[in-house]
Amino acid sequence: MKTTQFERFSFKPFIIDAIKELGFYQPTDIQERIIPSIINGESAVGQAQTGTGKTHAYLLPIFEKVNPSIQEVQTIITAPTRELATQIFHEARKIAAHFPEEEQVSVRCYVGGTDKNKAIDKLSKQPQIVIGTPGRINDLVREQALLVHTATMIVVDEADMMLDMGFIHDVDEIASRLADKLQMLVFSATVPEKLKPFMKKYMSNPRFFQVEADQPTPKKITHYLVPLRHRNELETIHELAVMSNPYLMIIFANTKKKADEIADYLLGEGLNVGRLHGDLNPRERKNVMKKIRNAQYQYVVATDLAARGIDIQGVSHVLNANIPHHDLSFYIHRVGRSARAEFSGEAITLYEARDEDALNKLEKMGVSFKHVDFRNQEWIDLGPRNKRKKRERGEDEIEKTAQKIVAKSKKVKPGYKKKRKRQVDQMKRKMKRNQRNK
Repeated sequence: MKTTQFERFSFKPFIIDAIKELGFYQPTDIQERIIPSIINGESAVGQAQTGTGKTHAYLLPIFEKVNPSIQEVQTIITAPTRELATQIFHEARKIAAHFPEEEQVSVRCYVGGTDKNKAIDKLSKQPQIVIGTPGRINDLVREQALLVHTATMIVVDEADMMLDMGFIHDVDEIASRLADKLQMLVFSATVPEKLKPFMKKYMSNPRFFQVEADQPTPKKITHYLVPLRHRNELETIHELAVMSNPYLMIIFANTKKKADEIADYLLGEGLNVGRLHGDLNPRERKNVMKKIRNAQYQYVVATDLAARGIDIQGVSHVLNANIPHHDLSFYIHRVGRSARAEFSGEAITLYEARDEDALNKLEKMGVSFKHVDFRNQEWIDLGPRNKRKKRERGEDEIEKTAQKIVAKSKKVKPGYKKKRKRQVDQMKRKMKRNQRNK
């Protein structure tokens, strides 16, 4: 089996076997920098976007540090959504499966929407690694079923999203019950000011690791920008969805109502469509995620719930039905679902005149759009989106320069204005010829 550069971290041999089976050979930037710090027992903040390998940046050293001979809670990993917690759990189990029989590690996942009493019944034996949503973990702690006072490490994943969703209080309550000597690991795309008091409470001089992406979105993704103009929005989305012929396309909408509207329309047109948003009950959401993993959908219509943290495999295309005006960083999170693990991808965004400011800001953030339309299932290049404005600005500049060159006469004779206008027009034509000949 191919060697891996993770071997220099001196992980246990069976963890190296797990890494090889996962297909990891070269550590990502965040993994390279933060893994030694975690192994050394330091509290740390990892500021990195989704898709930078941060999940394994903490999972691998956690498994290195866990003591299989002590049957008590040693590490707690919190995530803001059930989907993300479940995803982390699946990745953790892949590593745990490589531990020898005599050193088995118990990993459990606790999320809302599951049978709490059933979970309590199974807690006669405490897991060593706990993964879950803060609310459900807190429920089990309050029931005195999950005994967390022995844990010496806690991970707060997607901390800024945890703050936005109002879950930091639950994380605070959990952390306050843990061992006095606590190693806290915070991972977040951004570190808002409101998050800092929580961090300061539990972290004394933490190591700070910020990973700046070379570019805001994956290298192998092409960003297509399509004007909606006077077309019907749902019909246009359907045409683009069919034209793209994706392996898996995620269609993002800004609201749950819009997501349902799009999903219902596409289903009515005979497409194989799933939907993922906050109004689905836990069983429905779990079922949708299972079907996505089993490649049972070609299209998934989602809100931004699916844009943060969740690693959906095989996304070849992303279609933005709306630009996320509430937070433009969600454009980055959305399109980051595609072109993962060195695969290529396409991001298609519908826009209207009211989106100009948002598009300008995205371009300043480093997003490079191809301005296109489509006909007969083929892209048509429209040239720069703001070429008309540029042309108008250019005309204005020529007009001003020509006006300056053609000096005003001190003596105003009959027909002077017409004569001067002819001179200015001649100068403008001359300047344009000179521009073309350059």
